[in-house]
Amino acid sequence: MSPYKLSRPVAAALLATIAAAVCAQDAAPPHDLLLTRPGWELGGQVSNYKYEEPDFMKLDGSRVGVVGAYNWTASNLVYARIDGRVSYGKLDYFSAPTGTVPDIPDWTAEVRLVAGRDYRVGESVALSPYIGLGYRYLYNDLRGYTTVGNATYAGYRRYSEYWYAPIGVTMRMRAGAHWVFAPTIEYDAFIGGKQKSQLTDTGIPTYQDITNRQDDGRGYRVYLMFEGQRWAFGPWFHYWNIKDSDVVFVGFNSLGQPVGGMEPANTTKEYGLELRYRF
Repeated sequence: MSPYKLSRPVAAALLATIAAAVCAQDAAPPHDLLLTRPGWELGGQVSNYKYEEPDFMKLDGSRVGVVGAYNWTASNLVYARIDGRVSYGKLDYFSAPTGTVPDIPDWTAEVRLVAGRDYRVGESVALSPYIGLGYRYLYNDLRGYTTVGNATYAGYRRYSEYWYAPIGVTMRMRAGAHWVFAPTIEYDAFIGGKQKSQLTDTGIPTYQDITNRQDDGRGYRVYLMFEGQRWAFGPWFHYWNIKDSDVVFVGFNSLGQPVGGMEPANTTKEYGLELRYRF
């Protein structure tokens, strides 16, 4: 079953839950919706994901995920937030030599800690800038063999880690008596990353597993959320642009010549819908 077909009923259920939340906002203890809400949040998301190494390969498909967060607030309007997500999809792999290989397992896990302060701009608007530290982990399993003509191509497992500093701001604007519109814009300053390629999965005896270091890149995020006393929902977009890694020794080719390996420059684009319940 393709990941797109799998996620359609999940997306429909998420949209139905959002509609129910809009129509039936419960009678929670009153909280100033222009300010960061303290406490726990738990929810889910569906998304479309595309990873691309230009002129070489790409991975794309649908994903489903779980999200959670805890907000701490102080009387002086300072706040801190820890949030995380786990997302999974079976993606389609494409490259010029192999063509399309479907149903590639792909996991992403992420955790972030940020701190900031709420600032009232007027009776109906507030700004909440923040800065923090984030960690992103990705596992991709391309193991297996693909034969095209007389050539056989072997896949392998990949492990990715990013460290970055999120710098952003949320603007909350009243959208009726019980809701606010809360767009967020964020820049993710890339601190560093590493990519482990388990090349021993290919079965080539002269190849070894390698780890590449990445030092240059950037990311962006946009959220267009609607927040109530209990529910928050809306679309979002994540983007990464990472430059070439360093080059490390892989092993020897069939002629006995040394071979180097690198993680090519790449981009990741992911967009989706998210729904959270606020305890």
